Amino acid sequence: MRDFGVGFTHFLQGQRWVARHRREFGLGIVPALITLALYVAALIAVITWGGDLSDTLTPFADHWPSPWAGLFRGALIIALVALAVLVAVLTFTAVTLLLGSPFYDVISERVDRSVSPDGTAPESGLAWWRELWISLRDSVRILVRAMLWAVLLFVLGFVPVVGQTVIPVLAVFVTGFFLTQELTSVALQRRGVHLNQQMGILRSRKAIAWGFGAPLAATFLIPFVAVFLMPGAVAGATLLTRELLSEPTRP
Repeated sequence: MRDFGVGFTHFLQGQRWVARHRREFGLGIVPALITLALYVAALIAVITWGGDLSDTLTPFADHWPSPWAGLFRGALIIALVALAVLVAVLTFTAVTLLLGSPFYDVISERVDRSVSPDGTAPESGLAWWRELWISLRDSVRILVRAMLWAVLLFVLGFVPVVGQTVIPVLAVFVTGFFLTQELTSVALQRRGVHLNQQMGILRSRKAIAWGFGAPLAATFLIPFVAVFLMPGAVAGATLLTRELLSEPTRP
């Protein structure tokens, strides 16, 4: 429980940091707004054409007596929308970090300098194009893993009772872990820590990853909240990275 509390504390500290640094907040909100616009458009498309997709996927229900065909296809539309929302929550951070990589690198570096005893920030020493390639490659790998989890949780959601009670809670913690990995990758990549090492560090301290990411995942379910929390989430993830690597940090 201590690690969970430590993770949650860093989540709050990150939001407090950007509240005191308005320029960084404005810098970090732009990529999140772009991603939100793309996701809203995609969700509207799912809702608009969900009925046609449901009919296409269920030709076997054409001859079912009324009202069973309509009820079944209506439930399928709701399930498709729910899956789209889950995928959006799981992938929002990765896509936003990819689109706004230069912005979030700047925020992360400034957080490091503000809390480092000597006022410095770790640097990867790699060319910008090399860093961008690594970020793109790792984002794709994480997105694939997140999509697999989304499909699994979607299927388990149909299990009676468990699907409506245990699975939503499990989804928040799974999403929280992925969010923590995606956000800490900004600071860890600058330190030369590759994806497999990043996953190993977080798996060794799952509670701290859940403490940071689960509250964030829960708030991301509220429309538009993710946009305003992203800058602080990057700042908090940088502070969390220093905690995970036992780096000295000024209050």
